[in-house]
Amino acid sequence: MDVDPRHYEHVAINDNDIRNVVLSYLVHNCFNETVESFITSTGMKQPADYLEGMEKRKRIFHFALEGNALKAIELTNQLATDLLEKKEDLHFDLLSIHFGELVRSRKCTEALEFAMSKLTPFGKVQKYIEKLEDFMALLAYEEPDKSPMFHLLSLDYRQQVADSLNRAILAHMNLPSYTAMERLIQQTTVVRQCLSQELGKDGLPPFSLKDFLKS
Repeated sequence: MDVDPRHYEHVAINDNDIRNVVLSYLVHNCFNETVESFITSTGMKQPADYLEGMEKRKRIFHFALEGNALKAIELTNQLATDLLEKKEDLHFDLLSIHFGELVRSRKCTEALEFAMSKLTPFGKVQKYIEKLEDFMALLAYEEPDKSPMFHLLSLDYRQQVADSLNRAILAHMNLPSYTAMERLIQQTTVVRQCLSQELGKDGLPPFSLKDFLKS
């Protein structure tokens, strides 16, 4: 049972709601200048709580993304004092980024020393053992970027960790860790899944954002 997109055309949408969705996305991703321009051009009231710490989050995000994880850790500890103590998985991932950058630079002795002092303590917990083995295996390759564990040195891996760190900092500051746009999509997906289950085999097809954008 597909719904004709034209059925939505007469549903009234408040312009302020749309603006708030866009603003939420811009603030979440620390687009400082764009936020200022957007607020000025739309005449919106500047949401001080949303903008709090945005510049600091932006610096932390980019340090993590660029592989300077130790600086990202330092600034995170300044902004959210006990966050990484509570988020051990995130702390491990940040340390692993630094280890990966040492390996990529072929500073193998320094990488091994860093792993022994900072990463091996995590080996007391079972869930970290496999990760540690993968990272340590990188040392065996002359060209780590071409090893089976190459993804641990990739931009995608750093992006994933940087995103998780940004969300954790937002939650620590009692701000939404997901943008309004992401939450709307999550809610829509859940609603479609529930409707499909209730209607059975003749129900709605699984929600696909890609297909929806084409409709």
